[in-house]
Amino acid sequence: MANVSFNRKRAKLKQVLGIRARLALLAVILVAPLMLERIRSLEHTRTEQIAQATAEFTTVARHSADAQREVISSVETILKSEAFIRASAGGVSKSCDVLRASLPTSLPWIRTLLIAGQDGRIQCATNNMYVGLDLSDRPYFQQAQQTGRFVLSDFILSRPVQAPTVMAVYPVSAFSGAADAVVLATVNLDWMSKVMNNLGGREGITAVLVDSAGTVMAAPADQHGAVGRPLDDMPLMSAIADQALRSDQDEGSLSFLAADGSRRAVSYTRIAGTNARLIASIDEDKVSAAVSRDIRTAYLQLAFVVVFVLLGALIAAEKLVIMPIEMLADMAKRLGEGDLSARAARKSLPSEFVPLARAFNAMAAQLSQRERELIASNDRLTVMASIDMLSGLANRRGFQSRLDFEWMRAQQYGSELALLMIDVDHFKLFNDTYGHLEGDSCLTRLGESLSGIAADTMGFAARYGGEEFCLLLPNTDVNHAVEIGEQVRAAVLKLCLPHITSAHMVVTVSIGVAATRPNESLRPGDLIEAADAALYAAKHRGRNNVVEHGVHAIENGATDMMMSGVSLVAS
Repeated sequence: MANVSFNRKRAKLKQVLGIRARLALLAVILVAPLMLERIRSLEHTRTEQIAQATAEFTTVARHSADAQREVISSVETILKSEAFIRASAGGVSKSCDVLRASLPTSLPWIRTLLIAGQDGRIQCATNNMYVGLDLSDRPYFQQAQQTGRFVLSDFILSRPVQAPTVMAVYPVSAFSGAADAVVLATVNLDWMSKVMNNLGGREGITAVLVDSAGTVMAAPADQHGAVGRPLDDMPLMSAIADQALRSDQDEGSLSFLAADGSRRAVSYTRIAGTNARLIASIDEDKVSAAVSRDIRTAYLQLAFVVVFVLLGALIAAEKLVIMPIEMLADMAKRLGEGDLSARAARKSLPSEFVPLARAFNAMAAQLSQRERELIASNDRLTVMASIDMLSGLANRRGFQSRLDFEWMRAQQYGSELALLMIDVDHFKLFNDTYGHLEGDSCLTRLGESLSGIAADTMGFAARYGGEEFCLLLPNTDVNHAVEIGEQVRAAVLKLCLPHITSAHMVVTVSIGVAATRPNESLRPGDLIEAADAALYAAKHRGRNNVVEHGVHAIENGATDMMMSGVSLVAS
């Protein structure tokens, strides 16, 4: 059982690895590397494009960070100037007058300048609505007093106007050495966002300026909705918020997979002197969208080319290999079934198969010739098997075949069929007297005479066996058959073959005649039996005579034999 299963699996494997599959696989092996090389080249181009876009955008982001540094540096410079003036003026009123007059119009990112006392209450401001405001609880105010250095606050909402802003703070103590007032400035975040506009308007690009807590302080115009939002609330930035904000490095970059499944490259830069960071993110998929489309197109082309090549290989295999093989196999099958006229049409075959087709055709021609020779030989053998070589007439086998044929034809046309059974009288004595050679010569002479009579009467003569002959007479009634019987008897007498042991001193014959109209109730054998019975009667009548016998079908299907002029008596 295991061997049978193994053989079946091997047969299935041979089918799978047939010539069609092999040609298709070869075609794919030839074409696929070319297409895969093109895809690899496009993949390399995409990688280079992403790297180039990342480097370019990193440079732009660095320039933008430098611009933000300049903005904050200019704010710090103004605050230091005001702190120096306050430390030098020695009075609140004088410093406030100078403060109101010193707000530069060339720095639109400064909205308001303020001076707060040591207790945190605003003493004077370029906008009077801020006077009296208590800032003592503000972390940036406390940090400036504690460190004695420039401080930039995180994103806040201005109390008087409830507008988003960033506070820049510089303590006067940095100049006076004693705890004193603090100079402040409200920074215009809209202006800081304008500085970042060179980072906006690009597909797949996100850029934000965030404070130390991760709240967005500024963004390009097309991303302005992000201002005031923490990075954790931004799906594309939340994955790197903690890493970018907690890094000790001033600059850095990283790659990550965003929540939407896009691959992003991020670079971040600290704004000098502050905890603010400029974070720029690039969506690699969108940046390389054009190349990615080309890659997808290349894959589709690869699939199309592979399918096209497979179909081409299968069609070529079908037309150039399979069909010729099937044609030749069909021809061989037809030859095997005996159709020797089968030939391979060489014009429709590829040139490689023409020699094979020529060999098949030559073999078919030889087989056809041999079959013709064999048929001729068989015909000769059939004739020889049906002919009595001594008398030249048909033998018993040939007679039986002709009787069956004439019986069927007479039954089909409703005609009569007659039979003469002829026996040489005392032939055994003739052989004993004259010898077998003379006996054979006698039978030959009788056969010649009977053959001539058969030709004249459209009959069929045969040697039935030994010294017994028969003459089959189609379309002949019993009376005409008796007349022909008399002709046969007379013809034998005319031969004058000596026979001294016969009462007539010459060779004579006894003839039994029977005739019938064949039908379903009779058999050919019935006609032979009737003629033989008539021959038996002729012998009992003294030989050298013709006796007629009638054959009739009765209702029960039996054969009723009635003699005309004689009775059948056992000897």
